[in-house]
Amino acid sequence: MSSHQPSATTTCPEEPATSSEGLHRGLGNRHLQLIAIGGAIGTGLFMGSGKTISLAGPSILLVYAIIGTVLFFVMRAMGELLLSNLNYKSFRDIAEDILGPWAGFFAGWTYWFCWIVIGIADLTAVTSYVQFWWPDVPKWLPATCLVLLLLGLNLIAVRLFGEIEFWFAMIKIVAIIALIVVAVVLIVSGFISPEGHRATLANLYNDGGFFPTGGQGFLAGFQIAFFAFVGIELVGTAAAETKDPVRTLPKAINAIPVRVMLFYVCALTAIMSVTPWRSINPSVSPFVSMFSLAGFGAAASVVNFVVLTSAASSANSGMFSTSRMLYGLSLDRKAPVAFGRLTSHGVPAKGLVFSCSCLLPGLVLLYVSDSIVGAFTLATTVASVLFIFVWGVIMVCYLVYRRRSPELHEASPYKMPLGIPLTYVVLVFFVAMIVVLAFEPDTRAALMATPVWFVLLGILYLLHRRSHRGALPEPEPAGSGHPLEVALVAEGAGLAEAEPVVDDGPTTGTAAVVEAETVVEVQAVIEAARNQSARST
Repeated sequence: MSSHQPSATTTCPEEPATSSEGLHRGLGNRHLQLIAIGGAIGTGLFMGSGKTISLAGPSILLVYAIIGTVLFFVMRAMGELLLSNLNYKSFRDIAEDILGPWAGFFAGWTYWFCWIVIGIADLTAVTSYVQFWWPDVPKWLPATCLVLLLLGLNLIAVRLFGEIEFWFAMIKIVAIIALIVVAVVLIVSGFISPEGHRATLANLYNDGGFFPTGGQGFLAGFQIAFFAFVGIELVGTAAAETKDPVRTLPKAINAIPVRVMLFYVCALTAIMSVTPWRSINPSVSPFVSMFSLAGFGAAASVVNFVVLTSAASSANSGMFSTSRMLYGLSLDRKAPVAFGRLTSHGVPAKGLVFSCSCLLPGLVLLYVSDSIVGAFTLATTVASVLFIFVWGVIMVCYLVYRRRSPELHEASPYKMPLGIPLTYVVLVFFVAMIVVLAFEPDTRAALMATPVWFVLLGILYLLHRRSHRGALPEPEPAGSGHPLEVALVAEGAGLAEAEPVVDDGPTTGTAAVVEAETVVEVQAVIEAARNQSARST
């Protein structure tokens, strides 16, 4: 049986001058688990939580819990979709295959732009953290140095990206756990800050109750809190370069609720217990100011280093994801051919360099905005709206998948709980969040500007279709890639007999084998896939 390397969809355009092996499966289980944690602990937790606390007070704890729960179900839907076809390399591939070429174009380029905007927000955060130590350093210098450093490291190999993220995430985990432990000690010992504030859990409700700013303040807290979770879907993109996605992807997704409780709810509870919420400066990271208020000057510098690595981690993830998205778009002829070329290490270098070069013009925000936090708020609002679109596309794909392929859902080893009803709940929640973003002036301006991107993207898609109207037709589907005994591969004009394919190394574009309980079950899945293929043609 021939081996194909399809793109994100089940179509398989010829790879334009790439390495014969394609993207390398160089990430192990520990890399994927820590990448998932790194995605769940975004820069917004460290940089934006001060503003969210000032807007919502202690009720911000409920805000983070709600957002985390909703996005967990988004990840469950994406997990089921990715494992329904191991030829999928990201949600863009899912959108392309299920909703059509337009969806792959819009989702892919919007996701790329999302991470460019996030990268700009991360650069503003890095500048803020560096100026904590050196207030007079030029604003452009630390951000530029970070881009060049991470570009050089990511050009080497995907495994090095995994190692960088592993240690960045480890730093964040240790820091947050240490913060919680210190807060517990301060509360137990009855610590009193230099301003006279006693560390106690009563600070969560003794100044206006749990909802001190009312319903409007509670809703306003969603604006910046949403940004703290962007990148949570990165675990799905990284799964394409993971050695055993069938085993590691569900494990990483299932751990999200625990991580949300530990890294968001517990950490912010610790901060507001030691420092009353009204005393937290929205312009300064509360992770830094908490230790400063407690009199631990040296510890504040350590925490500043931690949040600096968090921003660097987010920027590192953005470089990884944008280059892989451009790679997939190139293979599907929706981006320049050069972005589909890989180095000998399996790295899409040209896409990586292009994405990094797009970050640097964003430094203008540091000079035109009144403050670094103002620039951060503008960038995060745009990113939040675009990510709501991306996550919404995932949920719409899930609804269509359930309607078209009920047999794949039944055979799935990783079903989304209460799939269809919860999908509608999530979509309604996303619409409500768009409305909430229009409440505050500082987020309303960015929200009103965001449609410009979709108008521009629509024009580019029409031009793309016109330029490719006379080109060769899209190749035939290369197989279902279903993990239960898996590959129906196009051989000439017909379908070859399905054979077990064991994915025990860096081979990409082939499906991993999941043991079926009986041969009858395997044949039933294969026959269903054949019928589905016949209906689609």
